Amino acid sequence: MDDRTLNDLLRRFGLSDKEVDTYLSLLAHGEAKASTVADAAGVSKRYVYSVSESLAERGFVEVNDHVVPTTIRANPPDEVINRLRSDVDAIRPGLEERFSRVERQTEQFEVIKSRVTVIKRIRSLLADADAEVTLSITAEHLPEIRDSLVEAVDRGVLVLLIVSGTDDAPENIEGDLGGVASVVRTWSEAMPILLTVDSAAGIVVPPELLHRSNTDRQAIHFSQEQLAPVIVGSFLGNYWPAASEVATAAPAPLPAEYANFRHTVLQATLRLRAGETPHVTVGGRWTDDDESAEVSGRVVESKQGLVEPTTNEFPVEHSLVVETDDGETVTVGGQGAFVEDVEADLVRIEADGADRDEADGADRDEADGADRDEADASGED
Repeated sequence: MDDRTLNDLLRRFGLSDKEVDTYLSLLAHGEAKASTVADAAGVSKRYVYSVSESLAERGFVEVNDHVVPTTIRANPPDEVINRLRSDVDAIRPGLEERFSRVERQTEQFEVIKSRVTVIKRIRSLLADADAEVTLSITAEHLPEIRDSLVEAVDRGVLVLLIVSGTDDAPENIEGDLGGVASVVRTWSEAMPILLTVDSAAGIVVPPELLHRSNTDRQAIHFSQEQLAPVIVGSFLGNYWPAASEVATAAPAPLPAEYANFRHTVLQATLRLRAGETPHVTVGGRWTDDDESAEVSGRVVESKQGLVEPTTNEFPVEHSLVVETDDGETVTVGGQGAFVEDVEADLVRIEADGADRDEADGADRDEADGADRDEADASGED
């Protein structure tokens, strides 16, 4: 091994340049007086004493200060290496423990120049969705991500979809949209691809990137919780109202729990429009004093812009009016609510008591009918 490589490796263990020179001089002499080492290393005698104490603490040398004059002896390399290896092994558990507590930070922004990469990134983001997806996609490129959308819906994700850049009448494409989203709207105008997932990550793609091979336009993939809600607000406030509703999924089976409040509002609205009165249990906080809140009661009204006819007063308003079991009226909003009485963290939706009694009665009638049919059959036998 050449001197330069050896010097570099020793510096990795925290030795300074002069400490390396001093230690290598000691190795060459085996054992020597401080003055001898000072001359060989080109440093002062006082510095040799200081450096020797530091090297001794780390196991590289031994200082014999019980003799006159004091001598310094280099420890055998095997002993030094074994001690270094022992120190490395000793810190391994602590390093691994701390490393396991820290998740690797993803890049907040990524520039994408390829159409193929854009489609791959959209599929990947949809596969990671847990609660909510807002997406605008051209009719031309919808088939490329259709399966990913269907899988997200099947997982219980709220999917709000705008199919853009189509001149087809809604009745001509509605049959092709079943199962791809919770609510689907269409817009004949060309618009950028906007995707957000769980209000935490997403992608913005200019239309030219997907339609022209020689464009210099670029897409932006972002992973930033401060930016995603802004994109969602633009999607719901600017594009969603301009598009036409063409498909809405059936209400989800009850009971159901939602941490995503827009999904709660959609399901409650669909139940209300079916003539039902859903019962909710809301966990969250009171917006006036920030104290924890738990509200239970019947949903009597929803204010929303997710499905037609819309009932909200401004585009991003999505709230419920709940008549509590005590007869009071409480307004409930989602994350960041300040107009409403309660900011909800988790909502459980169940059928109202009357609806449950009616359903139970129907089940009993059906069961009684089956028993009578079985008895009649036995009589005939």
